[in-house]
Amino acid sequence: MDPELEAFVPLFPRADLSDPPAQRERLAELSAAVPPPDTSGMEIEDRTVPGDPDVPVRIYRPHRARGAVLWLHGGGFVMGSLDTEHPWAARLAEGSGAVVVSVAYRLAPENRFPAALDDAHAALAWTAEHAAELGVDPERIAVGGHSSGAGIAAAVALRARAEQGPPIRFQLLNQPGLDDRQDTWSRRNFTDTPWMNRDTVAASWRHYLGSTPATPYAAPARATDLSGLPPAYIATAEFCPNRDEDIAYALRLMQAGVPVELHQWPGAFHGSQALLSADVSQRQLTELGDVLRRALAG
Repeated sequence: MDPELEAFVPLFPRADLSDPPAQRERLAELSAAVPPPDTSGMEIEDRTVPGDPDVPVRIYRPHRARGAVLWLHGGGFVMGSLDTEHPWAARLAEGSGAVVVSVAYRLAPENRFPAALDDAHAALAWTAEHAAELGVDPERIAVGGHSSGAGIAAAVALRARAEQGPPIRFQLLNQPGLDDRQDTWSRRNFTDTPWMNRDTVAASWRHYLGSTPATPYAAPARATDLSGLPPAYIATAEFCPNRDEDIAYALRLMQAGVPVELHQWPGAFHGSQALLSADVSQRQLTELGDVLRRALAG
């Protein structure tokens, strides 16, 4: 493990998804302790976009933005909010120069699949329809997220392909949760990794799916055809249970003719980019902004 990250491991909490409400409160406490981002160069607005039910979003609008990204927070499908994602959504907007539409999708287990996907798709449709109001090119809209949110973003891209819109320029997938199965080496063997491990990832999928069989819109790794999807950036962490399914998905995208940038971060673990004092964490966050800036400007 990266020495700077390893020093924090004894202090880094374990996710306990047996009690989702309590874990949501814990995540809120952790998020409140993150050093605040610089938001002086952007406008921030809370909105509610039409859906069934309507979907809360927080819009980060840097000056002179040309493109936008629909951004979906992590949290194992069961936790996370506009407030807990604020430090990261604001940093992404600042680093990329893109409008970030952060989505408060409904959480499991109270709202199982496909609630989160429906909310994300509704927010994407609204973003595309209101591109002029947001000051962005409707052909320069990306989807992205972290962890479970990145998995939902990948599912949004699959759904948009099937429904022939809205058009998506790029997928920004940071340590995505893509597969409900325990088939990969990293999912089977990472039993004691920090924050997320084999058991917590399995619990998150149980909360998300309940008794509903997984489909590609729930677990994108189950999709048999990945052709025609938007170009993607996929970041993985060495000690993340999702690592191998993410690498496999990147390879399958490439084999289907989709341009992919894959970055495997050695010495990192799931969510370790939140430890801002570590050099590798700073590089991870900087790269997300740089990649998105290039993708929307190209």
